[in-house]
Amino acid sequence: MKLSSVLTTSLAVLTLFASTSSNAHRIWIKPSHTVVSGEAEWVTFDAAIANGLFYPDHFPLALDRVNAMGPDGNAITLENGHKGKYRSVFDIELEQEGTYTIYSASSGLTARWVDDNGQRQFWPPRGSQKSNADFYKEVPKSAKQLEVSERSRRVETFVTAGMPTYDTLGATGRGLELEPGTHPNDLYTGETINFTFMMDGKPAAGTNILLVKGAERYRDQADEVSLTTNNKGEVSFSVDEPGMYWLEAEYQDNNAEAPATQRQGSYVAVLEVLSL
Repeated sequence: MKLSSVLTTSLAVLTLFASTSSNAHRIWIKPSHTVVSGEAEWVTFDAAIANGLFYPDHFPLALDRVNAMGPDGNAITLENGHKGKYRSVFDIELEQEGTYTIYSASSGLTARWVDDNGQRQFWPPRGSQKSNADFYKEVPKSAKQLEVSERSRRVETFVTAGMPTYDTLGATGRGLELEPGTHPNDLYTGETINFTFMMDGKPAAGTNILLVKGAERYRDQADEVSLTTNNKGEVSFSVDEPGMYWLEAEYQDNNAEAPATQRQGSYVAVLEVLSL
């Protein structure tokens, strides 16, 4: 994969979910199609946490954490959902013309400290569902070397029926989000793609971005490309190979609200780039 960047590139990528090496786990929601025509079309999706792109081999993404929003901003029902050993699958019906957003979003506090026996402790426990209220009940106030972070994660993809629409795209003001200058279903090889990343509604300067083309198993090299947003949260780039791409963005600063001292945001999107 060749990629030309209009901005300065960076090799540093911070990942909340896991290491972004080619052998690490990656989370994704992948559509069978990103652009369709006709009335009442259906699109099917795979949702997984896996080692490769886009081959489920590790863990399914829970469907109770996945949402779909139609072009009018209303929720769309996930149909024919099934959670398998390595992936979850579901369908949505595209009854309206325009762009649909399929996403999973979460946020909350995380903590780590050293207990009286010198052992490193983490909260919340792996795989558990906890609220910020639970933090105050379960994390010792006198914990040694206590580090508290405010973390958010958003995983999404986009599907358009007919003409692309922008009405439901853009930041909600919570966590790390994409403000697409270029419509995410209007990406073509050789053309400049302009994205802006926002953290809690403000430009996320210095966001680290990783872009990887799918079907890694058929390449000798993962061909990961790293980028960094400018002081307005903007990044511009182009690719010369069509296909499905996995984009991950990571942001971190020290502007968290107490009791957290660090604010971290993670964003993942599956995007399709078409031949011009």
